[in-house]
Amino acid sequence: SPKMMENKVFLSFTFYSTILILKMYVVAIITGQVRLRKKAFANPEDALRNGGLQFFRQDPDVERCRRAHRNDMENIFPFLFLGAVYSLLDPSPTVARIHFLIFCVGRIIHTIAYLLQLRAPTRSVAYSVAQLPCFSMALQILLATTPYW
Repeated sequence: SPKMMENKVFLSFTFYSTILILKMYVVAIITGQVRLRKKAFANPEDALRNGGLQFFRQDPDVERCRRAHRNDMENIFPFLFLGAVYSLLDPSPTVARIHFLIFCVGRIIHTIAYLLQLRAPTRSVAYSVAQLPCFSMALQILLATTPYW
């Protein structure tokens, strides 16, 4: 709608959210590819189709991909709520864009560090940096809504 197109903050939020959702799809695809390469299937019917029930098993590399994906769900889903509500508070577009950018870059680095097993503490630093804008947005939402509790 034209009204939505006027909200620069919401459009910025939508851009970064879409990038992050696409990143999650990429992790899901990678997980599937690692399953096929390592022959480690989560379901017996998939194992049977790909060589036998012995391939109905766990694999450390597949589990790493799954942990990266779960971490995304635990962090990106809350961001989608916080960022959407924060966008409604009429924040400075520049400040808002910085919040979204820091979160997005932090999560991309987190995924790369996880999947490529980069040396610690790369992954945890990326995680922590990405949490900062989320805490900032949550705090601003609480401050804006406290009169209505």
